[in-house]
Amino acid sequence: MEKVKNKLNLALIKRILSYSKPYKTQFILSVVFTISLSIFAILRPLLISHTLNTSVIENKDYAELTQFCLLILGVILFEAIIQFTNVNITNFLGQNIVKDLRNQVYGHILKLKNTYFDNTPVGTLVTRAISDIESLSNVFSEGFIVISGDILMLLVFAGVMLWKNWIMALLVFSTIPVLLIATAIFKNGIKKTFTEVRNAVAALNAFTQEHLTGMRIVQLFNKEEEELEKFKEINNQHKKANIRSIFYYSVFFPIVEILSSISIALVIWVAGVKNKELGISLGDLTFFIMLTNMMFRPIRMLADRLNTLQMGIVAADRVFKVIDTTEIINDSGTKEFKQINTKIEFKNVWFAYMNDNYVLKNISFEINKAESIAFVGSTGSGKSTIINLLNRFYEHQKGEIIIDSNKIEEYTLDSIRKNTGVVLQDVFLFNDTIYNNITLHNSEITLDDVKKATAEIGLQDFINEMPGGFNYVVKERGLSLSAGQRQLISFIRAYVYNPEIFILDEATASIDSHTEQLIQKATEKLTKGRTSIIIAHRLSTIKHANKIIVIEKGEIVEQGNIEQLLKMNGKFKTFYEMQNSTEMVL
Repeated sequence: MEKVKNKLNLALIKRILSYSKPYKTQFILSVVFTISLSIFAILRPLLISHTLNTSVIENKDYAELTQFCLLILGVILFEAIIQFTNVNITNFLGQNIVKDLRNQVYGHILKLKNTYFDNTPVGTLVTRAISDIESLSNVFSEGFIVISGDILMLLVFAGVMLWKNWIMALLVFSTIPVLLIATAIFKNGIKKTFTEVRNAVAALNAFTQEHLTGMRIVQLFNKEEEELEKFKEINNQHKKANIRSIFYYSVFFPIVEILSSISIALVIWVAGVKNKELGISLGDLTFFIMLTNMMFRPIRMLADRLNTLQMGIVAADRVFKVIDTTEIINDSGTKEFKQINTKIEFKNVWFAYMNDNYVLKNISFEINKAESIAFVGSTGSGKSTIINLLNRFYEHQKGEIIIDSNKIEEYTLDSIRKNTGVVLQDVFLFNDTIYNNITLHNSEITLDDVKKATAEIGLQDFINEMPGGFNYVVKERGLSLSAGQRQLISFIRAYVYNPEIFILDEATASIDSHTEQLIQKATEKLTKGRTSIIIAHRLSTIKHANKIIVIEKGEIVEQGNIEQLLKMNGKFKTFYEMQNSTEMVL
């Protein structure tokens, strides 16, 4: 099992590195600079050792000492320049990869089926697209390349120490086995806590996003205290995970310092006691003390960087799971849908959100060009699901949806949605101007186009009453407007795009009578000469429909015009009489 895991990790690392291909020059430069730093790091202790042995002890030549000191200073400055350049290049590389990957993830999310969003909390997706991807930048700034440089540096240090004095080198190395054991324990422990931290962050994001969006419900039902306690519990789990990671650091770093001090103490003690036998000079002693410090620092940082790398790999795994999600609407069609020449046809369509739990069963009907068709039925009967299938937000499992003798899958997804205008009951508006919410920043639609469209459907007075007119900025989700006002804006948005198919989904279910009159007039204008589908609870909205289809429990039970349906004495007549007698919404 462990071997499989390692293979998977190697495959994951290879996949992460593949994102550096567009930045090959920066990647190569980063590798070159890292190797240069690893090699140049040994020059300083060697020069200091040589200076002490020759210029100070043997020659006592202060002019020579000055020259060597200036040379050492030059080496230090050169190292600093290389390090500065390397840090900038690796961070440039990391941030560009983060940018590319985040664009890819968000672009992929935009193509996912609605079923994926139905089953995945928004906060989790936000975590994947933001903080998890951000962790990947550290994989390049502190991960692969830097770790390779640290390992190379350690090998250089070890080789030079053995060349200088193998006995003293072994003394320095004597504590390394203990350090490696401590590092392995630290790495395994911190890896577990990092995973716990990432899970806790995702849970916090999901909970916060969901409850901020539903704050009105929380306050309406006086659930503030209960929800605060839930948040405290999730936040407490996050705190505990972070504290556990801090504990590992608080133990590991002192152990490294102690082992480093023991190695230095052994070097000094042996140099003092066995100086004559080993012939250790002041320069050699200084060299070994310096190199011991320099050697333990990358070992300590290596453990930390390995965990940074591991955290980045864990984050990458989560991100790639989103990218690898196959719940994507198939967009292999090649035909461009521009207009309906004959009709739209549903033939024996079956659909289930999960498994075989079908919410639409053997649905068959036709909508002729420029015809208006209405769906009525109880809540949950499957009316909205039908228009979701026509917009291809979901894919049906059985049957066929046909437009002008072509299956809907044969058309490009873009052309289907571009030529379908939808007005939903729950209108979503962005925190932007009314104009931008209507055009959705489409540069092809001018302000004059919007004004003309607004006047054509009789909503210019509504816009003129708004502060600033089309420049009025609505709040997030359009909450500064009433439900009716949001509906009117969505009508203008649907009309200005001049769709071939117009869909009205229960848009008059929760508005006042004045707004309903405006919507009915706009609906008449929108549906005139246009293929239209209307889903409504108020029968006044569908009185001009050419055909009415009654759906119950995912099946068509009746269809015809109003007169025909009333003569049937069936479900529709019951709806009709109930609404007329009680003036209640069906």
